[in-house]
Amino acid sequence: MIHWSIENAGPDALIIRFGQSIDEARVSLIRAAADLLAAELGDQLRDLVPSYTTLMLVYQPLRTDFAHLAQTINGLLSRLDVSQSEIGRLVEIPVYYAPETGPDLERVARLHGISVDEVIRLHTAGEYHVFAIGFAPGFAYMGQVDAGLRTPRLDTPRTAVPAGSVALADQQTAVYPLASPGGWNLLGRTPMKMFDPALASLCPVAAGDRVRFVAISKADYLSAGGLL
Repeated sequence: MIHWSIENAGPDALIIRFGQSIDEARVSLIRAAADLLAAELGDQLRDLVPSYTTLMLVYQPLRTDFAHLAQTINGLLSRLDVSQSEIGRLVEIPVYYAPETGPDLERVARLHGISVDEVIRLHTAGEYHVFAIGFAPGFAYMGQVDAGLRTPRLDTPRTAVPAGSVALADQQTAVYPLASPGGWNLLGRTPMKMFDPALASLCPVAAGDRVRFVAISKADYLSAGGLL
């Protein structure tokens, strides 16, 4: 059974809460709810913002109001069938794993008492769910990282992390879409653009999608446009 609550979030927004804990099953639920509400509410909505346990709706206040929209949403969600919903696309992200692109790769290996090759194997073995897009445009929070690879954030964040850097922190992994400060552990770098203004979606992945990282050689990384 699906449980949710609806809260007013301002003059033109509301938040639907689907519990408190973060888990992979909730990713599919929130994606299914977003797809259903987008299809049924149409031009009443201005935006849908999924996150770990919530879905925020920004609506057109001249077309509807909180009370009417909440009643409509309750009716729609009561017939939501997650088993019939799309589970999200599987997106493969190529990564060149090496100390020159992943300055924390060897330290993470030492911390866990494993080889660099084993770090790469563990990171590429998982299929990660995209929980949310945030922090920066195209920054996808993905999980969950294998228990043997979970590593705390850096005590002192870097002032600059190159775009395309593939990183992990605790139970999550991500790709820095733009050059920015950051405190996650850097394992490698991808030539794939994680934020592209030329794309209608801006980002190649969306909340609810699944991601698999694929190790590539230095030559393949450079030929795909990767920078060192």
